[in-house]
Amino acid sequence: MKYKILLITMLFFTVSINSQEKLPYYEIPKMEENYSAQNTVARIIDGLGFRYYWSTEGLRTEDLSYQPKGEGRNCQKTIIHIYDLSNMMLRLTKTDFKQEKEKDKMTFKGMRKQTLLNLEALSNRIKKSKDLSEFSVKKDGKITIPFFNVINGPIADAIWHTGQVASFRRSSGNPINSKVNHFSGTVRE
Repeated sequence: MKYKILLITMLFFTVSINSQEKLPYYEIPKMEENYSAQNTVARIIDGLGFRYYWSTEGLRTEDLSYQPKGEGRNCQKTIIHIYDLSNMMLRLTKTDFKQEKEKDKMTFKGMRKQTLLNLEALSNRIKKSKDLSEFSVKKDGKITIPFFNVINGPIADAIWHTGQVASFRRSSGNPINSKVNHFSGTVRE
């Protein structure tokens, strides 16, 4: 009888683990060694996705509410800001990618998932482009927002804030998994 209960429990956990949806950026996707401008920018976004995945993986309620002393956002508000930045990147690059839910109806897990999916869609769109200048915003035939501003604006800002989330979680006693290798974009087994 004990063995049957143990077997059923193990089977339940195996099915439960395997049925969990796999999100992008557990590891950085493999790329062929082609250093085009598009692949370089896409790789920066993939690096952001990887860092975001691991800075937000396994966050607890106390991590989300953590706020450094003084003025500023707590961890949850920083994550919302990164989500907003991911949507800004999609808009500025004319990447049509639907959101599963409205922002105000998202849980932390839903927002985390959507942010990762947004970054993946953006990376894929940039890799498929012929020229990065197609992402410059034009009005009346004149460039009003060059693509460079997307790089030094929302992309760099999202990288910055992802680092804050990593710092916040360490400060609240929940550091990132030590098996994560940020240099290679992999996870040691």
